[in-house]
Parts: sequence; C-alpha cells; structure tokens
Amino acid sequence: MHNPTSLVLNWHLTESCNYRCRYCYATWEASTRRRELIRDPEHTAVLLRELYRFFGPGNSLNPLAKRLSWNAVRLNLAGGEPALHPGRLLSVANQARGQGFEVSLISNGSLLDPALMKRLAPLLNWLGISIDSAIAATNVEIGRVDRCGRLIDLNELVPNLEMARQSNPGLRIKLNTVVNRLNHAEDLCSLIRNLSPDKWKALRMLPVVNEQLTVTDEQFAAFVARHKPFADILRAENHQDMRESYLMIDPSGRFFQNSPIAGQGYAYSQPILEVGADAAFAQVHFAHERFSSRYALDVRVEAI
Repeated sequence: MHNPTSLVLNWHLTESCNYRCRYCYATWEASTRRRELIRDPEHTAVLLRELYRFFGPGNSLNPLAKRLSWNAVRLNLAGGEPALHPGRLLSVANQARGQGFEVSLISNGSLLDPALMKRLAPLLNWLGISIDSAIAATNVEIGRVDRCGRLIDLNELVPNLEMARQSNPGLRIKLNTVVNRLNHAEDLCSLIRNLSPDKWKALRMLPVVNEQLTVTDEQFAAFVARHKPFADILRAENHQDMRESYLMIDPSGRFFQNSPIAGQGYAYSQPILEVGADAAFAQVHFAHERFSSRYALDVRVEAI
C-alpha cells in the first residue's frame, strides 16, 4: 500500500456560496455553535492549533499513525465558496501556514479576481477550481450561476491562473469536475488544454443530500474514456472511492463523513473545540485504505 507524504484535511469554511448547484454537498445540519468558525478569529486559531497538534507528523499517538505515514499536513480550504470571505480566507491561510500546515484551496473561481489571486497564490501549494462544463446553458441548468445570472468567464480564468503561477512558481493547479446527468456527454478536452492543470479529478455525482442528476455506471465510464488523452493527470473517483475516504471538517468545526445511506446527508462528531480532536475523531469512521489508494497510480501527486 502506498502512503501519502501529506495528510490532507478538508475544512469547509462556509456553507455560503454565490452559486446554487443542484447536487451541492455543502449542506450541513445545525450545530450547537450558532456561527461558522470562520467568523470567529479566536476560535479559528484554537481549531488550527488543535488540528495540527493531533494530525501533525510528530504525534505518534494519532490512531492513523499505526496505518499511514506522512511527513506533512495539508489544510484544504473549501466551502461553499471560501472567496466570499476574502479577508478571512487570507487570514486563515496565513495562520495555517504559521502553524505548520501546507495550504490548498478549492473554489468555483468566480470571485478570484486578480487582486485576490495575487495575494492568495503565494500562500498555497495547490489551487483547485471546480469546473463542470464549458457550455453556458449547461452551467445555468446545473446551478453554477449567481443570483444576477452571472457565470464564470472561462476566458478570463486562463490568464488568472497564469498570473497565479507567476506569483507562486511552485503552485500546482487542479480542476474538479462533478460528472452528472447534465454534463456526462460533454467533451471537455479543449477546455482542459486551455487551462493546463497539473491534475484533473472527475468525481461521479455522489447522492449525499439528494439523488438529482445522478449518472449510470456506463455514463460515468464513457465520460472518463472520452478524456483518455488526459490519462496522465486525470483521476476518476466513483461512489465507493469517495465514501469515508476524506478527512472532513464542517463550518462548525465537527468531523463529518457521508452517511452510508444515499441521500441521507452526513454523520457528525461532536464539535472539536468542545471535546478535543482525539475524542471527536473517534466518533466518525475513516477508511484509510481508500484514502491511501489515491496514491497508488502516482505517489508523487498529492490528493485534494
């Protein structure tokens, strides 16, 4: 079994988003905390310290240390849309790096203007952009459009990503595509060539909250086969690959995992800041074998 060099924690900073994707996974049950942690700088700092204490490579008491080995911890900032809080996003990224984390970001890209990108890129190891379609009508039907009817300008995204690379030559770019009923027949080869990512992840639409827009085995396989020219950077993840294989923290600071029952949401731990990372992590299941398998094809590439 291949072990990762970086252990990746996915902290979903906010449920808020300027888009309304019909398959959206970013819907969490109410917590005992009334506010998202990103709005509370003091508690954010405490959470980061606690996460690094527990998951830092020097903690031999972490239960994962018996099954995996890693020499760094990467904090992947996700949402919702993290760039809705640009000041706090920059602050969290800076705090995390100061704590010892590597940092990455997943964004829909629509709010990453040149000014923000120039400040953010130097703080990141990976920048992930969620792109489902190159067709405007398809993006509208999926819900990748804001309340004013604005879509991401893919022509502007190309120079923005190039500027990010210039600001941070070590930055690696990743694309995420959720393969669903509305885009499974699309050919994205031209778009992928233009954006020139270091990695592309095709995620089969996972029925976490609802079963809208699901695709069949054959439809997902056909999407992957159609994009065979990008086999060296493409990682396809089916339902089973994703279940309980990500280390995830919700906006309230709880570990969570996908419910084993499709469409039934998530299973949660108690808030980390109330019981500590050790106790909270013991309350959710994590399939370390599936996490580790992401490195089987290319151990040099980190998984977000």
